[in-house]
Amino acid sequence: MQPQTANRPSRPAAGRVASLREAAGEWFPFGLAPLLILAMTVAAGAYLLLHPAGRGRADLRMWTFANTHWDAYRKAAGQFARDANARVAVELVHTTAVTSRLRAAFWTGKNIPDLAEVEITWAGTFFTGPVEQIGFVDLRPYLVRDGLLDKIVSARLAPYTHRGRIFGVPHDVHPVMLAYRRDLFARYGIDANELTTWEEFIAAGRRVTVARGGSGDVYMINLAATASHSFEVFLFQRGGGYFNAAGEVIIDDDLAVDTLKWYTRLLAGPNRIAADPGMDGPGWVNSVQDGLCLTFICPDWKARMTELQVPALSGRMGLMPLPAFSPGGRRTSTWGGTMIGITAPCRDKDLAWRWLKQIYLDPAAAGKLMESTGILPSYREAWRLPQVSRPVAYWGGQRILADYARLADTVPAEHTSPYSELVKGQVGTAIANAVAYYRRRGEAGFDRFVRRELSALAAGVRDKQRRNPF
Repeated sequence: MQPQTANRPSRPAAGRVASLREAAGEWFPFGLAPLLILAMTVAAGAYLLLHPAGRGRADLRMWTFANTHWDAYRKAAGQFARDANARVAVELVHTTAVTSRLRAAFWTGKNIPDLAEVEITWAGTFFTGPVEQIGFVDLRPYLVRDGLLDKIVSARLAPYTHRGRIFGVPHDVHPVMLAYRRDLFARYGIDANELTTWEEFIAAGRRVTVARGGSGDVYMINLAATASHSFEVFLFQRGGGYFNAAGEVIIDDDLAVDTLKWYTRLLAGPNRIAADPGMDGPGWVNSVQDGLCLTFICPDWKARMTELQVPALSGRMGLMPLPAFSPGGRRTSTWGGTMIGITAPCRDKDLAWRWLKQIYLDPAAAGKLMESTGILPSYREAWRLPQVSRPVAYWGGQRILADYARLADTVPAEHTSPYSELVKGQVGTAIANAVAYYRRRGEAGFDRFVRRELSALAAGVRDKQRRNPF
């Protein structure tokens, strides 16, 4: 005989749910939905505990934030697999996310890659704290052992050197030249070879600049009026910076004050020769195509970007060294940069170093990277490759990589800090304030205003540094 319960009519679904709610409420007062969420969370946590995320079949994991790098490294990984019998998983992580994800990985000890590329502005943020707790390995012993230290542009090691240790190998040099419209220079009677100093450049700019506020505007140069990008090019060219080699703030010294005043006068006032249509994007493209700005600051990576984004000007563009601040002075600067580091938890640091050398310090690999990105590597041996001396039709047959290489050993050092990102953002605000002030009041009180802006900025950073002994 079947139990009596077998003949009971089935309860409606709504009734069953209500009963579950009543039962749950007897010992879990927050209701059924939170109980189910809690149960799923516990179950998921238990599964992850019993089945931790593994490394898959990869012997090394690497993070990069640049599409062009990612594509080149994935191709190089095939050769590495054949040569070293080791598999490298190259993962593409968004530029800003790579720093937050990597920092979180270091803090938690989870999901840490074996190698990571970090952009120069954020590199210093990883070098704070006791040196034994820094998440990257000191690469100086590897560089010295393999005789590579003197083959890398020394100024490019500076941003990634902290307390005598080298935590990253530079991917690039990023020497800077000025890109200009050959056809428009010819129209206005400007000879690029005669613009050897900024004084000569500004004088030529005042002859051709027409600032009526309409479609007929012409400016000599494109400069940022609310960001630090182009300002720092000039500051570095003069031997200044945001920080010195000891990590001390120097953005308020006399050189920085003088540079900001000089820079502001290019963008504002009756003798302005610069406009800010944007440093990239449609505004920048239109300014180049329409001849709004005759020149723009052009590191090696931007030369390739120009070829891709403004193809209609092929054959009409040229590159010239930066004018010097004094006769015979430095004719270049630097803009941007990337390092690669081996993380401290990496289980096979020798294998990681072998991979690093293949993609950064091998001439053949560097040649392929130059072909795809147009970026001059920091490894001098690569400058002898045939790719460097090839003429580029877009730039009027100019051998632009050879021209960048001739300037590369004179690039200034950019000294980084855990506070580099903070300072660069605040310098952009100081530039905007200086431009606005000069447009309203000109020279009246201008020196005092600029000094006050940069002094307040530097004081705030020094206060933060005092609270952090590292």
